[in-house]
Amino acid sequence: MVRTEYIAMKTDEKTTEALTSDLQDLKSAAKKFANDVIKLGGFGFGSSFFQWLACVAAIYLLILDRTNWKTEMLTQLLIPYIFFTLPSVVFDFIRGDPGKWVAFVAVVLRLFFPKHFPEWFEMPGALVLLLVVTPHLFAHTLRNSWGGVAICLAIACFLLQEHIQKSGGFRKSFTQSKGLSNSIGILLLMVYPVWALVRFII
Repeated sequence: MVRTEYIAMKTDEKTTEALTSDLQDLKSAAKKFANDVIKLGGFGFGSSFFQWLACVAAIYLLILDRTNWKTEMLTQLLIPYIFFTLPSVVFDFIRGDPGKWVAFVAVVLRLFFPKHFPEWFEMPGALVLLLVVTPHLFAHTLRNSWGGVAICLAIACFLLQEHIQKSGGFRKSFTQSKGLSNSIGILLLMVYPVWALVRFII
């Protein structure tokens, strides 16, 4: 009787150990799978979100430059930055007929009616013209490569150092109300290229 209980107890312990081991293996596999899904999905979502954010920040800085918040920054560099960060849906739409019409009107106004050409339309017109005339191979190859991301990062870093220099130092660029809005916009420009470079490295 005693011997039977001992055998049953030993069998129960082995079953419990095997079950615990299986549960740990299952838990480890589930954790690894979840990490891989989050990594892949996170990079995809993060890239598109930060790309939209960077593009909006660049447009925001262009608008600020046309208001009383005008700075001494070389804002022309925002045009190639927008070119590289413009989300594919908007990029392809502007490269189609709508963009061609806008570019056509801009060129006609500039050539034949220079007095009626609005000053605020110069930068957006240049951007649309750049989008329309860029060769297909160059536009899609460079835009989706680490080269385009590196150019964006270089532009963002240059604009930040230029803004700090024109503001009279790092502290003033973040304490003055005029400098703060530009500083935030430029810092947002840096988020997407840094994230995208990390994605390319990993």
